[in-house]
Amino acid sequence: MSEQDTTEEPRDDATENDTDSTDTGAHTTADGTGATETAGEPTESEGVSARTDPIAAAPDDSILEVRDLDAGYGDLQILEEVDLDVGDGEYITVVGPNGAGKSTVMKSVFGLTTYMGGSIVFEGEEIHQLPPEKIIYKGISYVPQNDNIFPTLSVEENLEMGAYILDEVPQERLREVYDRFPILEERKAQKAGSMSGGQRQMVAMGRALMLDPDLLLLDEPSAGLAPDLVEDMFDRIDRINDDGTAILMVEQNAKEALRRCDRGYVLAQGRNGYVDTGDRLLADEEVRQQFLGG
Repeated sequence: MSEQDTTEEPRDDATENDTDSTDTGAHTTADGTGATETAGEPTESEGVSARTDPIAAAPDDSILEVRDLDAGYGDLQILEEVDLDVGDGEYITVVGPNGAGKSTVMKSVFGLTTYMGGSIVFEGEEIHQLPPEKIIYKGISYVPQNDNIFPTLSVEENLEMGAYILDEVPQERLREVYDRFPILEERKAQKAGSMSGGQRQMVAMGRALMLDPDLLLLDEPSAGLAPDLVEDMFDRIDRINDDGTAILMVEQNAKEALRRCDRGYVLAQGRNGYVDTGDRLLADEEVRQQFLGG
């Protein structure tokens, strides 16, 4: 797929569009109701039953552990007792309806919300009361949905800003970003604000990668992209993960995101709903009907 200026402008009014093994347990809907059924390997007759216990679904090698998280903005609580894990090198997607709290989870990990309770632990250290300028030192980078570039700076200046906490710009990292996004090297002197939506997203991701993070947070990376460039953006995210960077992504294109991720979390009304592998979530009839449009 070619990297041309054919993307649509990002939508400023885009709203939030908000799991690995199988066990026996209670299968409940997101509001806590439902019957107990076996969540073992499904047969053709019984269908797929996605898991609802996020702690049981947690990997053994979690680098990020979110437990009983309550968070919001000011006095407004959005999240209630949310649990979430990201394993070392794992690719996690958070999906759910508008207003479910998906982006709030991600912003909470990066210290951008009001902490109200619970814990966020990254690589064994509590970070839930740290500001973003300290969290970035821990090995977490964040790409917000909007306002994620410096439009009046050149592409290269934007990338260099990604390494602002270092004494000097790591040229080997800059080279790696250019190898990953060749169009950025071609246009390194161009003002970032004059680039297409897809190219601006590459600038934002490239800047976030300048510190070689252990965990990359992506908030709606396909928002505002022309349909023919969405797959290309997902392919690029796949390759970032293949190279060893753990991904925590909130995504409006839920079906495509779940097809690609290792595990997915479905949130509803600020609480955990379902958690399982992406394939099992896509195959669960209740998940499809309630959250994926059938």
